[in-house]
Amino acid sequence: METEVTNISSHGLWILSDNREYFLSYEDFPWFKNKTINDITKVESFGQGHLYWEYLDIDLSLEMIEHPERFPLQSNT
Repeated sequence: METEVTNISSHGLWILSDNREYFLSYEDFPWFKNKTINDITKVESFGQGHLYWEYLDIDLSLEMIEHPERFPLQSNT
């Protein structure tokens, strides 16, 4: 499965994975906000439906990206 970041804006980023486009808003995925383009674009596909950003140590499933409301952000504080 090929995956690439196709666009980055002030609202979030778009990813093309397995011929399907996904939008990751900074509201739902705040870990990407204020990161470098180089760090954001270094995304790899692992297994069926899993994406990994090595430089950011972020691992997300396509299900999490499609339905962020099912996976609320949690804090360890």
